Amino acid sequence: MTANGWAQIAVFSIILLAITKPVGRYLVRVYDGSFHWLAPVERLVYRWGGIDPTDEQHWTRYAASLLIFSGVSCLVTYVVLRLQGHLPLNPEHLPGVVDRQAFETAASFTTNTNWQSYSGETTMSYLSQMTQLAFHNFASAAVGVAAAVALVRGIARESGGRIGNFYVDLVRGTLYLFIPFSIVLALLFVQQGAIQNFHPYVHAATLEGATQTLPMGPVASQEAIKQLGTNGGGFFNANSAHPFENPTPWSNLLQMLAIFIIPAGLTWFLGYMVKKQRHGWAVWAAMFLLFLGGAATAYWAEARGNPIHAARGVDVVASATNPGGNMEGKEVRFGIASTALFATVTTDASCGAVNGMHDSFTPIGGLVPMVNMQLGELVFGGVGSGLYAMIVEIVLAVFIAGLMVGRTPEYVGKKIESREIRVVMVYILVYAFVVLTFAAVATVLPAGLAGLNNTGPHGFSEILYSFSSTVANNGSAFAGLTGTTYFYNTMFGFATLFGRFAMMVPALALAGFLAERRTAPESAGTFPVTTPLFTALLVSVILIVTALTFFPALALGPIVEHFLMHAGTLY
Repeated sequence: MTANGWAQIAVFSIILLAITKPVGRYLVRVYDGSFHWLAPVERLVYRWGGIDPTDEQHWTRYAASLLIFSGVSCLVTYVVLRLQGHLPLNPEHLPGVVDRQAFETAASFTTNTNWQSYSGETTMSYLSQMTQLAFHNFASAAVGVAAAVALVRGIARESGGRIGNFYVDLVRGTLYLFIPFSIVLALLFVQQGAIQNFHPYVHAATLEGATQTLPMGPVASQEAIKQLGTNGGGFFNANSAHPFENPTPWSNLLQMLAIFIIPAGLTWFLGYMVKKQRHGWAVWAAMFLLFLGGAATAYWAEARGNPIHAARGVDVVASATNPGGNMEGKEVRFGIASTALFATVTTDASCGAVNGMHDSFTPIGGLVPMVNMQLGELVFGGVGSGLYAMIVEIVLAVFIAGLMVGRTPEYVGKKIESREIRVVMVYILVYAFVVLTFAAVATVLPAGLAGLNNTGPHGFSEILYSFSSTVANNGSAFAGLTGTTYFYNTMFGFATLFGRFAMMVPALALAGFLAERRTAPESAGTFPVTTPLFTALLVSVILIVTALTFFPALALGPIVEHFLMHAGTLY
């Protein structure tokens, strides 16, 4: 570990803190309808879609609208991918995507997961990249923020279960948030050297006389929304490790900030809407503490490196560290600290973009991204999904606090009773149930084991990581697992759908239930949600719930692999 490495983490943290309030203010104006500079376009969309922007939807209608929109757009993407070979903007004449992979990809991009079991440059045409994958990068991100905004409205209002209009939230988020932010960020990426063109692939002769194919395409624009929307699906197979996507350390910093910028701003949005700005900052602090713990642990583990490499013929146990750290799977232009930080940010935020290969991390370095996802996609989290996941944990935390003092739990004046806790428990249990069940099936069936490129605990870690990622709608992977099979394409496709909608609908139900509650004035017995004590309780509840759920599985994977590595065994 070096001072430079810690300085990179510190600079990133300071910038994130500085931009949280301005972005939060902007989000308030987006979703309260204050912006009108694209009003003609907005009205045209409402007219074409038959949408009444003044129609406030009950949470059941809101959820139904969200599911219908997502289902139809998923089906359209599946059809386009299957017919890709017959459609224009395909200079490489790439064939249609096979059925199982088209299903997985359509489900993955619809759910903001962007899990890719293919190489983008050899599988997807420009048309598929731009009209389907990029569309979902915008739409799925806007859907996630809409769900979070609806939940915050439910907390802040007394509206008989009405939490806004899904289509209005979708349109406003796309027009005023993701499109303008993406244009600015794409121009910055182009300035740094990311490519943006429609050229056919370049076939160049190397100095050795071989022929090398250099993929081209509209990369910078895809990269911008990929990070801002916490989507993560790369134009190239190497994702943000590819120099055409992420050419410099400055572009790398911009990408990390883009991943966190909207989730961080939503914490300020929460505080403003519930008229408790200190509560928004308390939630931000809880997210930041979990992020900092993960970043520090990953950097420590990767900087120490592999003791087997450091030993070089001497006693393995006696050689504690590798002075050069673990550079396997990392780009030299980024280094250990920036790669560990990027891995932490992208798995905290359910983004899934990578600038290094997580499969090549040390066992503890690889455990950090896995645990980040298993925490519940809430350490800043995906755009929108991170906030509503954190609010679910907040409701659980104040419920526990109420039980400890013998009072009916309250959250910003709203009583927390049995039906709220039921939907909270459904939300929490869905993720653990799907991850552990699907991982267990994959470890015992021949079709699941056939995809492994590693044995022992590392092979198990690859399976556990893949389902933790797909159900968390993250999309990153331990790349040693071969996922291009009917078994894994199908399992991952369903995992992404469960992880998105079986958790989003309970969050919207919670919004509706809270919107039906009257706001009671605070009393001396009300548990404050604006103090360091609240932040500490919230972090403790998150860590305890995760540890009780996933520690046995983690002990069979990265934890035992860590001890075996120090005993001289690798997998």
